[in-house]
Amino acid sequence: MESAEKEEISVEDEAVDKSIFKDCSKIAFYRRQKQLLSKKSTYRALLDSVTTGKDSARFQIINEPAKVPLLAEVCGIEGNIFRLKINEEIPLKPRYEVPDVLTSKLTTVRLTSCPGDTGSLVLASGKGDLKCHITANPFKVDLVSEEEVVMSINSLGQLYFEQLQISPKQRATKKNEEDASIDTTQENQEELGLWEEKFENFVDVKVNGPASIGLDFSLHGFEHLYGIPQHAESHQLKNTSDGDAYRLYNLDVYGYKIHDKMGIYGSVPYLLAHKLGRTLGIFWLNASETLVEIKTEPAVKYTLTQMGPVAAKQKVGSRTDVHWMSESGIIDVFLLTGPTPSDVFKQYSYLTGTQAMPPLFSLGYHQCRWNYEDEQDVKAVDAGFDEHNIPYDVMWLDIEHTEGKRYFTWDKKRFPNPKRMQDLLRNKKRKLVVISDPHIKVDPNYSVYAKAKEQGFFVRNHEGGDFEGVCWPGLSSYLDFTNPKVREWYSSLFAFSVYQGSTDILYIWNDMNEPSVFKGPEQTMQKNAIHHGNWEHRELHNIYGFYQQMATTEGLIQRSKGKERPFVLTRSFFAGSQKYGAVWTGDNTAEWSYLKISIPMLLTLSVTGISFCGADVGGFIGDPEAELLVRWYQAGAYQPFFRGHATMNTKRREPWLFGEEHTRLIREAIRERYTLLPYWYSLFYSAHVASQPVMRPLWVEFPNELETFSVEDEYMLGSALLVHPVTEPKATVVDVFLPGSSEIWYDSKTFAHWKGACTIKIPVTLDAIPVFQRGGSVVPVKTTIGRSTGFMTDSPYGLRVALSTKGSAMGEFYLDDGHSFQYLHQKQFLHRKFSFSSGVLTNSCADERGHYPSKCVVEQILVLGLKKQPSSVTAHSADGSTQPVAFKYHATTSTLNLERLSLNIGADWKVHIQ
Repeated sequence: MESAEKEEISVEDEAVDKSIFKDCSKIAFYRRQKQLLSKKSTYRALLDSVTTGKDSARFQIINEPAKVPLLAEVCGIEGNIFRLKINEEIPLKPRYEVPDVLTSKLTTVRLTSCPGDTGSLVLASGKGDLKCHITANPFKVDLVSEEEVVMSINSLGQLYFEQLQISPKQRATKKNEEDASIDTTQENQEELGLWEEKFENFVDVKVNGPASIGLDFSLHGFEHLYGIPQHAESHQLKNTSDGDAYRLYNLDVYGYKIHDKMGIYGSVPYLLAHKLGRTLGIFWLNASETLVEIKTEPAVKYTLTQMGPVAAKQKVGSRTDVHWMSESGIIDVFLLTGPTPSDVFKQYSYLTGTQAMPPLFSLGYHQCRWNYEDEQDVKAVDAGFDEHNIPYDVMWLDIEHTEGKRYFTWDKKRFPNPKRMQDLLRNKKRKLVVISDPHIKVDPNYSVYAKAKEQGFFVRNHEGGDFEGVCWPGLSSYLDFTNPKVREWYSSLFAFSVYQGSTDILYIWNDMNEPSVFKGPEQTMQKNAIHHGNWEHRELHNIYGFYQQMATTEGLIQRSKGKERPFVLTRSFFAGSQKYGAVWTGDNTAEWSYLKISIPMLLTLSVTGISFCGADVGGFIGDPEAELLVRWYQAGAYQPFFRGHATMNTKRREPWLFGEEHTRLIREAIRERYTLLPYWYSLFYSAHVASQPVMRPLWVEFPNELETFSVEDEYMLGSALLVHPVTEPKATVVDVFLPGSSEIWYDSKTFAHWKGACTIKIPVTLDAIPVFQRGGSVVPVKTTIGRSTGFMTDSPYGLRVALSTKGSAMGEFYLDDGHSFQYLHQKQFLHRKFSFSSGVLTNSCADERGHYPSKCVVEQILVLGLKKQPSSVTAHSADGSTQPVAFKYHATTSTLNLERLSLNIGADWKVHIQ
């Protein structure tokens, strides 16, 4: 290990051979479950043991060979959610239950016991339209909604629960051997990996022995499933074959392979199922390594069943079976019963929290690379944006800004005066983001290391000393963020008085927090490392990064005495990470296929609660050709987190380095982003308060249109804009699917319109990508662009009103100070509603609780789809005054342009078009 410290750590240490990562055949608990489930030992519920309390119903389940009971608990949660927990009744020691993910406000609903058949128990929630039907032998749970079985649990008999055992060394007698529920003969030991598991040169010693769990869920009538990020895979989950399950295990996979089910940086063990008329969710709350198998049985039109002398035809519906398997912990699963996509989003955020409201600057463009060399480089790049009239908001510094990869420090040669550098940015109303990783350089003279060591704040190895592994600084120890005291201490490091050289425009990027450990098993931490509470790393691996982002976010809030909203980007994440900031898709590659796969990857994050997500524009690894870079900027401008980033050893790729024409195209893409900021900000408010994703797959907006269920090359931004990025080189035409038979869609550049429910061929040049505004929507925009969001605070607004087939439109607009928590604590915000009907556009209040003074005016209104030229247009204020409005009507495009208006954005007014 000492030699490792002297070695120069380089990008090659992260860019490892993909063979160092396991496939399913190398995962012992997967092999055990597949092998032992084939022997079909069934569980039965002892329903005479049922106790019904205020919050839940409990009963024992037992499987015949083991005769050791498990305890099942079913409870109803407000908002049509059921929770099923299965644990050992009397475990040898406590089993890990994931803390800190669920919001504290969960309200249980009393379940009432209804009469059922003999050998069954029926529990109904609230109004009684949702029921849990529990069958005793074999044990099975059916979720019934309005008399229809929508989901069955354990109908395939895949409930699996390895109970904790005394280790073979401690077993005193042969009798104990015979009692064990698993065959522990020597030759089987190795294959099943019960007490130790070998992979490459690593041996994982399991002091607690085998502890894996599994359960199957059958979704009746469902063929379309989504979720369980993060994988570089299609948005719709695919059927898995044997040995090819979706893996949820946070790993640092540099230049990950696409169309692959291997786990990458983050894990959200939550999936959604959708069919015509219903959406469901399954949230499997477990932070250990998890595998998910999916098998869809499509609908069979008719099957012949013998009924007496007559052969009758009976329709058989489709079904998808989902099999969850985790290495340890307990079964703790939430069934989200919808019935609509919007309901499922609300149910999930009720459990895990909504997307944090981002500061406005973070919705602008971010400029990053590994690394901007020094203060002079930062100054030159910053000036380059102004010189080329390209807006941007945030400059980023990677690991080289520190003194020898010691986080919370600055390289004195490269960045001798960080405050002066930040003042330069502040004067242009811009921000700085710097990196802070979880590994801490082993160096007794480095105060962060010395203090953490002294207080026992590092993860320990299984022998009890501090865990040490290699990462960017060389030999490093890893902060144990699962410990509340460590999080509290880490948060305090962001105080301005502690973090020398930091100012209030500095924000944070948490990287390498899977955690990444070079030369470790699968480039991560040994599973038998020890955390706070004596829990092994295996129990909580997937939640490690979640905790670092939580502590960082808290630190940024505390440094401003609770006044300012934080911005924290994390690479590793878990369910609930949306409460703490943004996520990106990690180390992608500068190839067209990675631009293409970024769309389904971001859609999957979006439907699993993480709205603030993006992919590195241009691709992190390699050198994009100019056409690919332009297309990536055009796509990224319409994705929630918008950052250009590149690894070291790549050619510089600031937007102005590819010739004048490409500079113009990139400028236009970025400026389009800034034009739409009022719409973006309003969408994030809706994600924050109403749980609706910002970037939406088509099926979410059009849940009753089968054709939308598999679309992943285009998407909706909110409910108003449809975006179809161009992801093929030299494209001259793209096929765009416009959903909705009763919809009308307007090309946002040409204003040409099409009826929905058809695929149209759109000619494209390198100038733009197809973006359509949906008829019936109003999109607020900025009419002038500043060099950053801070310069646009008081600039005027425009409204883009696209009329529906009925000649009406609606939209919302949200405004606050863009940076503080006053919208929350003092209700300092404006929430307005725009509606157009019978020739009248109305601005009215959408939320009376909010008040926020704004000088801003609407100076421009564009109405799309107005069939005839008006004779007059007048503006009517709340005080009764009326003014004529100058207008231009274009008959060829059916558009009406109203200009030189001065209507306050926060006041009530009407515009009459006659």
